[in-house]
Amino acid sequence: MDHVSPLLPELPVTEALPRLAAALRAGSNAVLVAPPGAGKTTLVPLLLKDEPWAEGGKILVLEPRRVAARAAARRMSELLGEPLGRTVGVVTRLDRAVSEATRVEVVTEGLLVRRLQSDPGLEGVAAVLFDEAHERNLDTDLALALCLDLQHALRPELRLLAMSATIEAEGFARLLGDAPVVESLGRAHPVVIQHRPRDLQDPRDLPEAMAGAIRAALAEHPGDVLAFLPGWGEIRRTAERLGGVAAEVLPLHGELPPAEQDKALNPSSRRKVVLATSIAETSLTVPGVRIVVDGGFRRAPRLDPATGLSRLATVRISRAAAEQRAGRAGRTEPGVAIRLWTEALHRGLPQADRPEILESELSGLALDCAAWGAEPAEMAFLDPPPAGAMAAARALLRDLDALDTGGRITPMGRRMARLGTHPRLARMMAATETPEAAALAAELAALLEERDPIRGREAPSDIQLRLDLLHGADDPNADRGALGRIRRAVTLHRRRLGVPGGVEAEGDAGLLLAAGFPDRIAARRGSMAGAFRIASGQGARLPATDPLGKAPLLAVADLELLGTEARIRMAAPLTREALEAAFPGRLVREEGAAFDPRANAVVARRRLRLGPLVLEEATLPHADPAAVASALAAAAAARGFRDLDWTEAARQTRARMGWMHRTEGGEWPDVSDTALAAEEGAWLAPWLSGMTKLSALRGLDAVAVLRGLLPHALQKRLDAALPPRVALPGGRSAAIDYTGEVPRLEARAQWLFGLATLPPLAEGRIPLQVALLSPAGRPIAVTADLPGFWRGAWAEVRKEMRGRYPKHDWPEEPARGT
Repeated sequence: MDHVSPLLPELPVTEALPRLAAALRAGSNAVLVAPPGAGKTTLVPLLLKDEPWAEGGKILVLEPRRVAARAAARRMSELLGEPLGRTVGVVTRLDRAVSEATRVEVVTEGLLVRRLQSDPGLEGVAAVLFDEAHERNLDTDLALALCLDLQHALRPELRLLAMSATIEAEGFARLLGDAPVVESLGRAHPVVIQHRPRDLQDPRDLPEAMAGAIRAALAEHPGDVLAFLPGWGEIRRTAERLGGVAAEVLPLHGELPPAEQDKALNPSSRRKVVLATSIAETSLTVPGVRIVVDGGFRRAPRLDPATGLSRLATVRISRAAAEQRAGRAGRTEPGVAIRLWTEALHRGLPQADRPEILESELSGLALDCAAWGAEPAEMAFLDPPPAGAMAAARALLRDLDALDTGGRITPMGRRMARLGTHPRLARMMAATETPEAAALAAELAALLEERDPIRGREAPSDIQLRLDLLHGADDPNADRGALGRIRRAVTLHRRRLGVPGGVEAEGDAGLLLAAGFPDRIAARRGSMAGAFRIASGQGARLPATDPLGKAPLLAVADLELLGTEARIRMAAPLTREALEAAFPGRLVREEGAAFDPRANAVVARRRLRLGPLVLEEATLPHADPAAVASALAAAAAARGFRDLDWTEAARQTRARMGWMHRTEGGEWPDVSDTALAAEEGAWLAPWLSGMTKLSALRGLDAVAVLRGLLPHALQKRLDAALPPRVALPGGRSAAIDYTGEVPRLEARAQWLFGLATLPPLAEGRIPLQVALLSPAGRPIAVTADLPGFWRGAWAEVRKEMRGRYPKHDWPEEPARGT
């Protein structure tokens, strides 16, 4: 390929194509960097299909968005003078136009992952082109990692090409095995950048600000306008505010029917204002544009704690994205880019958008890797998935029966992976056994993917009300736009599940939700309406007036986190009998003794349990005494053993045992708080026979309990090595306090006269201090070297004491008592 076919137009990327062809003849991988509008998306696939290494094989072109996929495929077909679906085809979630003659197939990223799972060898595919790879969508990163694994293990001849306008060229080159980087400088015209003097206070003000900026731009500058807005809602509200402008106002977003998308992308005899989402940032060419008005926001997937699914959130764009958008104004002539934010805010924007793999919930990626048979840590990702997010993803997949305890994919997991949606929704769909139940699962999945169609924070929680809206029920608070998107998603999910259009949705919504959200099954607490406990252990609530507030069991789909508790937003009622019949392996029947905090005692119970959630409970008249003692000991441990009578003797005994454990180790038990709490069944439970209440522990002899940890020989050793008291001259004795940092003896100085040295503790391996007290009981000196004290510092102490207490004897040689 030393020249471009005369049938194809000369575009800026044309000059780089011979270098690209040479790179892919010499090796399997390459990176192409070319600015927006250079022609890489349309020219590169058409030229590579005629390369010798591609003979008889397909060129797969991966596009991150459906609109871009359709537009690219249609443009390539026009260049060849053919209808779409012949040499060039397209496959998206909603479109399919391919034939046996197709050599270039444009696909969206999620579909490529599904294709790799069902056809891991990519039979008949000569090359995979990753367009707009810099966007770092999760499915793009995963598809590239899977293709690299395939290339390494089975298909070394498979060509992989990463293409982008602003790609991390060096990083992608390393990932692709030090692949060559081919750059095309392109041809760009100058673009004047204008910033607003003030920032918007709220993104909800964007449609009004955008409409005003567009009206001003149409009056001041020539050419068509391309305006960037976060989503279809802002596009609709902006269009409503542009009534009467001297231009055709056209929306451009992924939810539009193809014919409406084509209107925005085709040349027009009238002046145009195209209101677009970020799909027009790099992937699409909108002809005639010389004015860009940038709202500065985009939609990005973020984990929604309310549903456990990823949902689109409105976030600020990066500086790199702003440059991409501005560049669309200078494609054919000089242009202007108007940014609806200040220069100061611009300087604070991140340089680039964070990759989805570092921001998103990763259960889908974990499931796909398990289905592929590889650990994510072993695969080639530009940014490795975070360990914490992967651990959480695997835990969820185990709860959903997709992975076994060893982390291997199960037959259920393989079925879920083939469905190509979030694992929670896939598990819900896989739980169906009839076409009617599958139709209901499709509706539930569509509802949960979109925002709640019933507006208002106090909306009833019953998900059946939302299902009724899909079937024509009237509600003045319903969000019609959301309902439209949900209905389109229902059609897609029904197609995935093979449900014919005439099949009515029927079944138990609660059971289906329980399959996908087992950690959110909720049981009512006591008799109070609206108070629930969730299987994850968290408390949750509904307004007492909510129709589901008195339901014994709920399957919760949407949960708003509010500190230590949560507000249930969407749920369906559930019966214990249906739950047990559908998921018998998840419910555990057990009999035993358990501590009841309300009674402060151990009671014998029979329970039906789902994880920590008790679904059914009954009190039994009798229980195994050993189980009762064990439960009472565990309750005492949970309260830090404060129910025991910790007398001074008990405190000293425990401290003495602790000193011997730290000094000699070996057979000496650890009596620290942590150790005692870990072994309460061994040392405390045997003393609790016949007891059921914590208050009974006050009658235990804590000294005897502690000494019971020691065999007779160690008890004798303890008393000899660390005696509780020391004999003093004159027949007196004094207690040693072992609870401090150093054992300490306190006695009046007169009682110590005649004591030449302190007794050694544990043969001198444990230090002992002595505190000498005045006749009034106040410390006058502390020493660990009594003989040295008598010989030295005593003289000063004696002088002071004789002055203060002249009636007492203060000998010059106290060691001898004289």
